[in-house]
Amino acid sequence: MRIYKILRQAEWADLDARGETAGAPVDIADGFIHFSTAEQVAETAARHFAGQDGLILAAFEAGSLGTALVWEPSRGGALFPHLYGPLRRADVLWHAPLPLQGGTHVFPADL
Repeated sequence: MRIYKILRQAEWADLDARGETAGAPVDIADGFIHFSTAEQVAETAARHFAGQDGLILAAFEAGSLGTALVWEPSRGGALFPHLYGPLRRADVLWHAPLPLQGGTHVFPADL
């Protein structure tokens, strides 16, 4: 199953350059990397990245992240994937811009 991480441009650049990161400030504060499923990611963008342009959407294979990936209840009791470990550039399957058009983030058509 694919899961997704939304990154700000500076966060992506840091991950790309260093090869791994502890995540965004919210990830560091919470002690885990926040991910979303394909069904959850648009709402995540709207709630937590409203009005922000220049974002990057990165895709990961949940099964390849091992036991550090834990599914935990969050928004409305839905299970969200949380990674208790570093986010590694080597685990990124693909990444794409997540542009803001008319106040809404535009996701890749095949998501």
